[in-house]
Amino acid sequence: MTASANISAAQFLRDLAADATARGAFESVQVDGNALRCKAKDAAADAWYTVAADGPNGAWMVRLATADRWLSESIETDLMHYGDPIEELVEEELVELGHDVARDGAMPAIKHFRSEEKLYTFENQIPIDALLARGEGAGAVTVASRFLHAYEAAFRQLGDMAGGDEDE
Repeated sequence: MTASANISAAQFLRDLAADATARGAFESVQVDGNALRCKAKDAAADAWYTVAADGPNGAWMVRLATADRWLSESIETDLMHYGDPIEELVEEELVELGHDVARDGAMPAIKHFRSEEKLYTFENQIPIDALLARGEGAGAVTVASRFLHAYEAAFRQLGDMAGGDEDE
């Protein structure tokens, strides 16, 4: 994160990790090199929420990834069954967290793919470039935190992310 004069990438990740830890939504939170990794709590298989500057042109990305094909398929099945695009589910959670599209950036499209590391991945760019360019590191941490927690809240309701299927 070289665009910001007032916050380094390491400090950005430390601030984001402190926020994620304080909220208690994850089983574990750690800064791992140039990424924040948060282990999903109660998922049927290992799944990680990540924030890292490894997108196109060094863009900050938020993602959910798992090596477990069945966990990924359980999420996909719920998305098809309910018919709501994942972008809408995440955007609803963003709004609940105080995200203002006009001020904080629109919801980018979420990509779903199997990565080169053979991880089933959902990801999108976090719209913080303008904040970083203006030197607003604290604002960038706030927006990144909202995206991280919106991902957790939206995906927790899908498939086996909350420990398995619960028939209602």
